[in-house]
Amino acid sequence: MEVILLQDVKSLGKKGQVCKVSDGYARNFIIPKGLGVEKTPKTMNDLRQQQLAEAKRQQEILDEAKALGEKLAAGTVTFTMKGGEGGRTFGSVSTKEIATGIKEQLKLDVDKKKLVLNDPIRNFGTYNVPIKLHPQVTVELKVKVVEA
Repeated sequence: MEVILLQDVKSLGKKGQVCKVSDGYARNFIIPKGLGVEKTPKTMNDLRQQQLAEAKRQQEILDEAKALGEKLAAGTVTFTMKGGEGGRTFGSVSTKEIATGIKEQLKLDVDKKKLVLNDPIRNFGTYNVPIKLHPQVTVELKVKVVEA
């Protein structure tokens, strides 16, 4: 019997995949537990419609990420800090402060977890901070740290 998987099943396949299994395994395990349905023309059509809807939704998310990325790449976030010797700051600028600065200065909402900053910024200057908005969209934001 062929079944269409509704969820990932270990050692069998991923969600949306069509698998050939024994009749007993399908009737006694996969179908009663809601892990899959029997393959029929109607279920195949439903699967195709779900895949089209999911592809459209993923494309909309990608387009939104690209639009946000263009706005972020065009903007600059500036921080004013007190300084010490050798061009170093008192304190540092972390992803949390950068996310707050984006919200206040650029009026855009970006999660701090999307900022790719290995170490906090501890010196004055201009830095390019990568922001991973989507697996396919990464933009660089200019962050300026100036002395008060």
